[in-house]
Amino acid sequence: MNKLSIITKGFIKENPVLVQLLGCCPTLAVTTSAINGLGMGVSTMAVLICANIVISILKKVIPDKVRIPCYIVVIAGFVTIVQLMLKAYLPALDKALGLFIPLIVVNCIILGRAEMFASKNSVVDSALDGIGMGLGFTVALGIMGLIREFLGSGTAFGITLTANAITPMGIFMLAPGGFFVFAILIAVINFASKGKAIKKKSFGCEGCAMAGTCSGSSCSEKEEASA
Repeated sequence: MNKLSIITKGFIKENPVLVQLLGCCPTLAVTTSAINGLGMGVSTMAVLICANIVISILKKVIPDKVRIPCYIVVIAGFVTIVQLMLKAYLPALDKALGLFIPLIVVNCIILGRAEMFASKNSVVDSALDGIGMGLGFTVALGIMGLIREFLGSGTAFGITLTANAITPMGIFMLAPGGFFVFAILIAVINFASKGKAIKKKSFGCEGCAMAGTCSGSSCSEKEEASA
């Protein structure tokens, strides 16, 4: 695979937030300002890159049956490092992001890339994949945070822009405003790609994110029981 395409696919074609619709919880929760969105994005990107590298190195050592728990342990280690660094150097950002920094451990973007890419590719490609997906996540959160901050409080990165010219709409700082901006951005991506970015999701084993860890026997048993 082309090295450049590995990085660029995370922006639009396989953007983890706006196309794959992963990590929606932190996306909606922390994007009340551009700084918070970028802070969350960079923190997640740092963990994603480091976890991808380590998992790619250890892919032949980790037993297949316990690979998911091993991935989580690796991810948790890097999340702890990132959280301690935020507490030491950016305490205000750490306080603003709160619980969502520890929750990076269970972020499906990181676990998904570990399972689908890092465990099957070289260290360099895995690092590039982490950079691409991390940048896509960061840009999406940054744009969403900037829009909500500007419309909700009339500021950008904490700097007042509208003054008394426009009355801020407080709803954009609340959950409904987050869902609205999120939907608009998804619609823009879908329109720009002429419907090719947001693909129809199949149901059943083919559309299951954990299909690689399931033998399929449990699914078939449930279908037979229901029949």
